[in-house]
Amino acid sequence: MIDMKNITVISAGIFLASTSFAQTLQEAIIKTDNERYQAAAADFRALIAKEAGKGDNYFYYGENFFKNGDLDSANIYYQKGVETNATYPLNYVGLGKVLWFKGKSADAKTQFFKAATLGANKNTEVMRKTAEAYIDADTKSLDEAITLLNAAIKIEPKNAENHLLMGDALLEKNPTEGGPAIKEYDKFTELNPKSPKGILRAGKLYQRGRNYQLALDLYKKAQDLDPTYAPAYREKAELYHLAGQKANAVESYKKYLELNNSDEARQRYAGFLLNNKQYTETITEVENLQKSGNTSMYLDRYLGYSYAELPGKQDTAMYRKGLNAMNRFFDKSSAVANFKYLATDYKYKGLLLSKVGKDSLGVIEMEKAIAIDPKMANDVLREIAKSNIKAKKYNKAIETYERIMGGDPKNLNAQDWYEFGRAYYYDGGVKQREKKDAEALGQFVKADTCFSKLCQISPTYAIAYFWRGKANVQQDLKDEKGLAKPYYEKAVSLVKPEEKAGVKSNIIEAYLYLGSHYAFSKEKDLTKAKEYFNLVKELDPTNKAANDFFKSPAGK
Repeated sequence: MIDMKNITVISAGIFLASTSFAQTLQEAIIKTDNERYQAAAADFRALIAKEAGKGDNYFYYGENFFKNGDLDSANIYYQKGVETNATYPLNYVGLGKVLWFKGKSADAKTQFFKAATLGANKNTEVMRKTAEAYIDADTKSLDEAITLLNAAIKIEPKNAENHLLMGDALLEKNPTEGGPAIKEYDKFTELNPKSPKGILRAGKLYQRGRNYQLALDLYKKAQDLDPTYAPAYREKAELYHLAGQKANAVESYKKYLELNNSDEARQRYAGFLLNNKQYTETITEVENLQKSGNTSMYLDRYLGYSYAELPGKQDTAMYRKGLNAMNRFFDKSSAVANFKYLATDYKYKGLLLSKVGKDSLGVIEMEKAIAIDPKMANDVLREIAKSNIKAKKYNKAIETYERIMGGDPKNLNAQDWYEFGRAYYYDGGVKQREKKDAEALGQFVKADTCFSKLCQISPTYAIAYFWRGKANVQQDLKDEKGLAKPYYEKAVSLVKPEEKAGVKSNIIEAYLYLGSHYAFSKEKDLTKAKEYFNLVKELDPTNKAANDFFKSPAGK
């Protein structure tokens, strides 16, 4: 959804209508301002039915769509407004805004020029709305916005909206210097003391600067000034989310929903839950919305992401639900011209494909994610590497970790070294089965190198030493050098009593090795051998190797 600033509430005189009718239009605009888009839409339809020839009804109906991120629907009503009343300037601004947001700056400026000309270059609302486009779009023209707002202030010095937008423009122009913007927001509040918008803007500025306490104080102040102003509760929820206070975040968002319990609001809430990493709750909210008839493709996106991120080991059916949701999302979005996909769309589709056993297809999708956003390359590459290990394409996994490392071992974290080592270890096993003993030995040596890096990073992590033991067993298959012995001994010494159940198989493997080492190697010590084989039997009374040892002459 497009991150837009709040729509302006302008004086009744601008509407050139009777006091009662103007108040009705203002109420509809305020509903848009309060993010009550469905309720506002109903009011605008009633206004158009009542007075179909008024251009402002169409413009502000278009603004209702525009604020909700639906540029195409907004464009339809701006165009209807032009067709209905060709001399009303704001609908030309609306057409220009849509073009500007779509990157068609030359065509946009043609429409802005028409609007300015119809307003005799004195219509301050035309100036403000044009400036708003220059400020809010991804492609900004902040100097032009400031010039327009200075002209509007000169014509209409007591219009608070001029200062609200001026604050936005100054902040965008110099994001590290918030003082000038704060002065403009304070000026807004001075001129319009009943509106919480200036206070909310100041709070967002401080939140942007990570002064969370001051931001929170201002959000509360905005709520006290107007307890029905829903955006203040939404912003407070986002602030709590950033501060890691999930419960407070959800509580604030629920208050927002009490004030604005529409499908659009609940859809935004579902997105908020997803950002809050409450995946089970997101799934519940989305599926309830879909049951009530909401077919938004964004709900399918939320659903797919959430199923992919569900904690713990899930059954394939859950991941298939997520994949079905992502497939629906791509089907629906493919019908939208020039739809801009996120890298995460391909990342999660790839993850879900991998989780349902389609690892090769999953890797293809995840590579698309990297192409869109190289900044997330390493995170996605890690998932690709895991998929390759799962698909037993160990050489591909090794190549992937080499890409992540990029020649600098510091680029790999502890988990990377663990997975990297496993890839080498398993690839060594493949080479062994292919009777490529020299190549296999090389892979086991490299595996041991990876696990040694893991031990350096996490010196008390028992699993790292268990894997060093495994890798060294493969380098010393006849146990002539006892290469694995120090690592297995270290591993079992690090396992805490409460951790034994989780690593039972590793402990048994270590004890079996140590028992065999003392029973049959040149470091022969049958007393120690019996101790280790007894430890195996304590954990696994039916263990064949341990029982066979005690039946042998050495065991007796």
